[in-house]
Amino acid sequence: MKNILLAAAAMAITFTATAQDFDKMDKSPMDAAYFPAQSTKRAFAKTEEQKAALQPQIRVLYGRPSLNDRAVFTATDEKGSGIQKFGEKWRLGANENTEIMLMSDAMIGGKELKAGRYSMVVVPTENEWTIHINSEIDAWGHYSHKEEMDVVTTTIPVTNDGESLENLSMALYSPNKDEVVHLKMGWGTYRAEMPITLL
Repeated sequence: MKNILLAAAAMAITFTATAQDFDKMDKSPMDAAYFPAQSTKRAFAKTEEQKAALQPQIRVLYGRPSLNDRAVFTATDEKGSGIQKFGEKWRLGANENTEIMLMSDAMIGGKELKAGRYSMVVVPTENEWTIHINSEIDAWGHYSHKEEMDVVTTTIPVTNDGESLENLSMALYSPNKDEVVHLKMGWGTYRAEMPITLL
């Protein structure tokens, strides 16, 4: 009986020691973009009207990989020529799939989407990105992406900027201060914007 109690105590100590371990800091930390951009600080608004105007309408969660002296895209299979090959699926970030959450119904690519959480997968080419907005969420990367679960597929143009961004970056803004919000995405010198119409 004494041996059983000692074994149980040893197992409990081992479990407690390992249960307290934390993962190391990820090389591509997760970040969030909101619309309106200051949504998370609405508690500090001075008036109820200002607070109401800051209610979140869209949130994007994404991993932020670094270039680390690499090219973003490549047209070849040559190792080290780029992080992502043109024409192949990309999670639009790192680690978990990129997620867009709509707090109300919206229109993307001419199709209406119900409020909710969706994943985003991109197929980049040199001049445009095809974006798949998919009903499967909480997955690792794009590996389980099934096109039959896409709720919207839309293609947007890509431009090049003189400034290179070390980390993948996203921002949500309304260029004309109306119901049309742009999800702006950039990495390296590549820039793309996906319009979202709030309904």
